[in-house]
Amino acid sequence: MSRPPVPPFTEETALRKVRMAEDAWNTRDPDRVVLAYTPDTRWRNRSDFLAGRDEVHAFLTRKWQREQEYRLIKSLWAFTEDRIAVRFAYEWHDAEGRWFRSHGNENWRFDPGGLMAERHASINDVPIREGERLFAWPSGPRPEEVAPPPGLF
Repeated sequence: MSRPPVPPFTEETALRKVRMAEDAWNTRDPDRVVLAYTPDTRWRNRSDFLAGRDEVHAFLTRKWQREQEYRLIKSLWAFTEDRIAVRFAYEWHDAEGRWFRSHGNENWRFDPGGLMAERHASINDVPIREGERLFAWPSGPRPEEVAPPPGLF
C-alpha cells in the first residue's frame, strides 16, 4: 500500500504530509486516521506504548471520546529522507466542560510507501478558559484561510 507523498521528503512534500495528517486527525475518525500507519506501526503517545493498527484504532477511539470538540494545528519542524518532526497544539474539553490546550512534539518515521511506521509524541496539557480558545473553526479540518495564531509555535 502506498500513501503519497513518499520518502525521500523535500520541504514541499514534508509540508504536504504534515497538513494531510492534521486534516485527517481533525476528522476525529479512527477508521480513516489509522490507514496512514503501517499494520505493525509502533507508537509512544505520552506514557502509552502501542503496537499495530488495532491498538492505535482503540487508542484514537478512546482519545476522541475523552477529548471533545478537538481542534488541531501541526507545524513542520524538521525533516530528513524518511523522517518528519512536527510541533503541534490542539484544544479540547472534557466531559465536565473544562477546556485545555495541549502542546507537543512528534517524531515520525515512514516506510518507503509513505505509511507511518513509528510515531513518538510528547504532550503537555494546559488548562484554559473557554474564552481563551484560539481554535474555533467549525468541526473538521482547519480551513485554508485559518492560519496558526502568531507565536503558537
